[in-house]
Amino acid sequence: MSLLRLQNLTKKFGGLTAVDDVSFDTYQGEIVGLIGPNGAGKTTVFNLITGNYKPNSGDIVFDGRSIAGMPTHTIVSLGIARTFQTIRLFQQLSVLENALAGCHCRMHSGIFGGMFHTPAQKREEREALELAMAELTFLGLDKQADLAANSLSYGNQRLLEIARALTTKPRLLILDEPAGGMNEQETAALVQLIRKIRERGITVLLIEHDMGLVMEVCEKLVVIEYGIKIAEGAPAEIKENPRVIEAYLGTQDDE
Repeated sequence: MSLLRLQNLTKKFGGLTAVDDVSFDTYQGEIVGLIGPNGAGKTTVFNLITGNYKPNSGDIVFDGRSIAGMPTHTIVSLGIARTFQTIRLFQQLSVLENALAGCHCRMHSGIFGGMFHTPAQKREEREALELAMAELTFLGLDKQADLAANSLSYGNQRLLEIARALTTKPRLLILDEPAGGMNEQETAALVQLIRKIRERGITVLLIEHDMGLVMEVCEKLVVIEYGIKIAEGAPAEIKENPRVIEAYLGTQDDE
């Protein structure tokens, strides 16, 4: 059974159909790339999966349960986390505080526990701190934990977003252009990081325009154009697909 299934997913904004009858499956442990030209509807698909938008029709099934139209916080609690195309950090807060923000979806002590500092609340705080530091260590940011987020390099701010997503304890991690703005060395490190995340049992679904990264790290690609899925398959198949070449990859004559 697939971990994530999109079934005939459609999203319209007025007279514009941004996502048109898109279907595909993502299985446990896969690294899947969603690719296509700018404006193809890729981020809209992500926003539908994560509850930022509600579909006009179709369904989104995660681990056998329909999540279409669920609130974002509920979807996060079920095990789907994401990063964004444009960095969304609490810039004035510390690196550690940003990582801790992802832990709150797993905390249950409530207002009473917070007011009276109950043993359960103290234990949750301690566990959240340990988790946040563990993920910062995993991303190589532990030595910068006390720095303000806006003092990090652009590449490290991208990594901090991933750390925050990981502290939600996801089963599916959605990355929206994670290599955007990164240099060649940072992008090479990102490839290894994505593989390490998958080794932890976390499924990865990503949008990325760096085709070198996509071809190297993804096991399956889904291609959309004008909101319509035009191809799906292994990177080697997609690279030779005439329709994909025409719509997105281009030919040597186009270079």
